[in-house]
Amino acid sequence: MPFSELLRSFLDSHQAEFTLTTHPQAYTAREVAAAEKLPAREVAKTVVVFGDGTYHMVVIPASRLVDFHEVHAALGLTQARMATETELARLFPDCELGAMPPLGPLYNLPVYLDGTLASQDMIAFNAGSHREVIHMRTSEFRRLALPRIVSLVREPATARGW
Repeated sequence: MPFSELLRSFLDSHQAEFTLTTHPQAYTAREVAAAEKLPAREVAKTVVVFGDGTYHMVVIPASRLVDFHEVHAALGLTQARMATETELARLFPDCELGAMPPLGPLYNLPVYLDGTLASQDMIAFNAGSHREVIHMRTSEFRRLALPRIVSLVREPATARGW
């Protein structure tokens, strides 16, 4: 699936400054980072959470894992779970499964950006496919996505030597 027309229209209508690159197929955010030759801390992993009857877009660095204790606290949810593949297909019909861009306003979803990713100068994320990536200044991403900056992550267990 090529660069989403819906996404292109959104970026154009907001006069967004970005570059688009293409790489061999990559399914995980870490694989995208490797394919794009970027530090994993600059590549956004988009996780959709269903909690208290609504969907929320959580955006974290590829180098980290979602901490659901943090998600509960940061989003003020009493219960939360990851969206299912069926739900993702319905929410993002213009995207390949798991390759949705973290631009919640495009899909009428609130965006929560982890503070460690918010502090990076640049951000890269899937453009609706497993082969295309958008690169932009994090300040530009914040202008477009209107995220709430919160703490959402933990280190992978292997980084701690467990």
